[in-house]
Amino acid sequence: MNWKFWRRKSKPKTRKRKSGKREWVDAIIFALIAALIIRVFFMEAFVIPSGSMEGTLLVGDYLFVSKVSYGARTPITPVSYPFAQHTMPLLGTKAYWSGLQLPYYRLPGLGHVKRGDVIVFNYPMDIDSPLCRPIDKQENYIKRCEGIAGDTLSILNAQVYINNKPEPNPVNYQPSYLVHTEVTGIDPKVIKELGITIRQQITPEDIELLMTPQAAEHLKGNPIVKSIHQYYQLRGVYDPDIFPHDPRLRWNVDNYGPIIIPKKGWTVKLDSMNFPVYRRAIQIYENNKVELIGNDILINGKKTDTYTFKMDYYWMMGDNRHNSEDSRFWGFVPEDHIVGKALFTWMSVDSSKSFLQNIRWNRIFRGIN
Repeated sequence: MNWKFWRRKSKPKTRKRKSGKREWVDAIIFALIAALIIRVFFMEAFVIPSGSMEGTLLVGDYLFVSKVSYGARTPITPVSYPFAQHTMPLLGTKAYWSGLQLPYYRLPGLGHVKRGDVIVFNYPMDIDSPLCRPIDKQENYIKRCEGIAGDTLSILNAQVYINNKPEPNPVNYQPSYLVHTEVTGIDPKVIKELGITIRQQITPEDIELLMTPQAAEHLKGNPIVKSIHQYYQLRGVYDPDIFPHDPRLRWNVDNYGPIIIPKKGWTVKLDSMNFPVYRRAIQIYENNKVELIGNDILINGKKTDTYTFKMDYYWMMGDNRHNSEDSRFWGFVPEDHIVGKALFTWMSVDSSKSFLQNIRWNRIFRGIN
C-alpha cells in the first residue's frame, strides 16, 4: 500500500528572473557576437584615409565592403582582439598573437574577382620585416583590380592594356596633366570646385595637376589656361621604385611590362629576365626556399627553370594614377590577401570644413563603380 498518497505534490520550481543588470550584459554580449559574425563573414565598414582612389573615392568616405561577393575568408590569426586590425586602440600594442596560424580557406562566394572591381585587400608588403604581420592582420588597402590571374598586362603611356587590348579607364580616374597658364595662375576656388590636386608648381606659368578628364575639359574653357595636355613618364626611363626594381627592365609608372599575372596551375618558364618578377610570389607568398646561384635557380634545394603556381594573383592600381602606391610599386596581390568588394559609401566627411558643413550629402549611400 502506498502510504505517501497524502503528501502534497511539490510545486514546480520557478526560474529566478534575471536582474536588469544581467539582462543588459546578456544583450551586449549577444550584440558583440552578432557584430563579430557580420564583420568576419558578411560585411565590414572601412574609411578612406588617403587620396589614391580620387576621384572615385575621397578621403573621409565611409564605405561598406562585402565579404560574400568573393566568399568570406576564415580567420587565419584566431587569437586576436576582434575589433582591431593589428594595433590596439589607445595602447598602440599588437592586437593579436601570431603563435597560432590557421591555414587559408575561403567560403563559397557569389562570384569571382573581375577587372574593374574596387577591392579591399591586405597590403602584402606588411609580411616583411620589421612588421612581419600575418596575412589577415596586415594593413587594409583599397584599389581597383586592373588585371586578373592569367592576364597579360602592360602599361603604355599611362594606358593599361590587358591581353594587348586597351582596358577601359574608370569613369572618374585621375591622370596627370601639365597646364600652362597666365602668370596669375588658376583661381584656388576653381581648383577646389573641380576636385583638382596640385602635384607640383614647375614654373610660375606651368603646373602639374591631378584631375579627372571631365575636370580637364572644364579647365580648357578657362581664359587663364593657355594649354593643357596629359603628362606621363617616357618609355625606357627607369624608376628604381617600380617593381621588381630591376634596372634591366627600364619600367616606370606610365610604361610597364608586359607581364603575365600568375594563375593557379600555370607553369612559368623561368629565366634571368622574368625571375625577378615572380621571385617574391614563389618565395614569400607560396613559402618556398628560393636561391639564385650564378645563373642557376634553386627552389627548395632543387635546380629548376620552371614553377607551377599554387594561387591566383591580381594586379591592383589606384584611380589617382600618379598619387597611388599600388602593384606598380610592390607587385602582385595573392588571392589569400583579398578581403572583399567595396559596395557603397554610407557617409562622407570633409575634415577641412566646419562641423556643421563637413558632411558630403551627395556621397551618402552612393554606389562604388
